[in-house]
Amino acid sequence: MKSILDIFSKSEKEERQSVKEINLVKPKIIVDLHEKNSLVASELASLGCNVEFKHLHIGDYIVKDVVIERKTVSDFIGSMINRRLINQLQQMQQVQNKLLIIEGIEEQELYSSDKENNKVNENAIRGMMLSIVLSFQVPIILTKNYEDTASFLSVLAKKREKELNLNFKKKSRNVKEQIQYIIEGFPGIGPKTAKKLLKEFKTIKNIINASEEDLQKTIGKKADIFKLIDKNY
Repeated sequence: MKSILDIFSKSEKEERQSVKEINLVKPKIIVDLHEKNSLVASELASLGCNVEFKHLHIGDYIVKDVVIERKTVSDFIGSMINRRLINQLQQMQQVQNKLLIIEGIEEQELYSSDKENNKVNENAIRGMMLSIVLSFQVPIILTKNYEDTASFLSVLAKKREKELNLNFKKKSRNVKEQIQYIIEGFPGIGPKTAKKLLKEFKTIKNIINASEEDLQKTIGKKADIFKLIDKNY
């Protein structure tokens, strides 16, 4: 019986095997469906990452066991104003390893003295960043642009070894947290002020029905915001 002719040279076979091994170790990055059309996702693919799209309850990207929330500078400031950021940071407490990426510092200043465009005092932004790191224990990475963000994620994908179990759900608030969250929805009312009001008046209804004088005794000038209750839409 004649032996079958090996049509590939040794070097060609080694090259094919090498390509196969590279594909097997291609770093996987899970991307939230809302990020499907982002430049970051396409850049990750061009960097040779295995990009997998899923609906994520927490974060925008998952690299092995790390959950990453990505925000552009304008989105970061906007989510501070509408308090969406606080909710997202609370959800991230379910996982041990997490990161917040603030993207675009090369294109837009994180804070400036232009109050009309920024809408948030620069010290309020600094205070929020300190709270993110110290209170929520979420490290912050500032990136120049989407390419820089993708490079960080790609490097992280190659460094980490452990993969995250995705069996987590959005954390539901208990009754006290829900009540406090509603009061914090008023502009200028943070967690400390909300707690003061609830400690004094006990219920949302009592706070809304309280006189301006009683509210001022508890929280000072911040009580003016509750005048909105009587305003027409």
